[in-house]
Amino acid sequence: MLTAESAAVIRATLPVVGAALDEITTRFYARMFADRPELLDGMFNRGNQASGAQRQALAGSIAAYAGALVHDPEAAPEALLDRIAPKHAAVGVTEEQYAVVHKYLFAAMAEVLGDAVTPEVAAAWDEVYWQLAGALVAREARLYQAADVTPGDTWRPWTVVERRDETPDTVSFLLCPADGRPAPRARAGQYVSVRLLMPDGVHQLRQYSLSSDPAGDGDLRRITVKRVRGDGTPDGEVSNLLHLRVRAGDRLVLSAPFGDVVLEDGDRPLVLASAGIGCTPMVGMLDHLVATGSTRTVLVLHADRSPADHALRSQTRRLVAELPGARAVFWYEHPGAEEPDAEVGLMDVGELALPANADVYLCGSLPFMREVRARFRQAGVPGDRIRYEVFGPDLWLPETADA
Repeated sequence: MLTAESAAVIRATLPVVGAALDEITTRFYARMFADRPELLDGMFNRGNQASGAQRQALAGSIAAYAGALVHDPEAAPEALLDRIAPKHAAVGVTEEQYAVVHKYLFAAMAEVLGDAVTPEVAAAWDEVYWQLAGALVAREARLYQAADVTPGDTWRPWTVVERRDETPDTVSFLLCPADGRPAPRARAGQYVSVRLLMPDGVHQLRQYSLSSDPAGDGDLRRITVKRVRGDGTPDGEVSNLLHLRVRAGDRLVLSAPFGDVVLEDGDRPLVLASAGIGCTPMVGMLDHLVATGSTRTVLVLHADRSPADHALRSQTRRLVAELPGARAVFWYEHPGAEEPDAEVGLMDVGELALPANADVYLCGSLPFMREVRARFRQAGVPGDRIRYEVFGPDLWLPETADA
């Protein structure tokens, strides 16, 4: 809860601070990594740093959080906090690291805004930051406790039991714990971080959805990885290394499972809409529905370049056939004989008969989810019934947290 004095200061300075946040976060990351380069080794994604996505997401989240507090000083924006906390837990963020971020973030703010950062302004924004940090630390502590791991120490070795090529650019890895302990409990829709040592000696993390039913797999877990063919940037370095070098018998280091976009129990109808490799959490959800004998109405929607590029396509068809209340509609930019009934082009939900009172799950690129979510909203689906997953910095979060 912000004090009345701080709320007034934040309200007055938010336009100025908001306009400068991109420059502030740019200087923040540059200075922090110059002083603390170890943070790039297994904590921060250098692909997101190179693209600017991380600083954009940070700036957007700060502005959204501050704006929400100004709107209602006594309430925290729960949806925004609940989206950020699992991402932090999945990379092992600890309470101590918030003090490090505070030091460099506020130094950058003072550097960019100069004399505009009076003691009163600094105190008000300091209050916002520590309220945000405190709320996240509390949520992350609960997530670590639920996952039965020590805060920040979420990593375990896993053995690759099987490698299966799904498409020319997609491969699945079936994994089991290498330390002899039972696999951690997971829910359909969650993801794990993979921690990989790169050729230059730096560890990098990437998140991958569990692409089968974790509750029905015993101690086995499956992830499905699409190879990112980059242009020399770090974006595809982890996926390429997984594709080129990892085989059955090798070991990978995985985090405990996290993620707030999980399949909820109940009998409400479901719409699972995905594009490209966004199909992976949806297949995990379908697998769970089959394993539990679900009779829910399920509409599966997927868009891809072609049937040959559609990862887990055959398994999706099989799972849909095993669910009495399910049907699937696919869209392909380049149709193929494998799916003669598929639609041509991009996904268009405008003409579909959607099940009433459905929960909608989205996963795919940001442009895809923006467009499809807007169409679902136009069709009358409430915003709180539409859940989405973004891997990496969530540039969409400020727009959708309360919409």
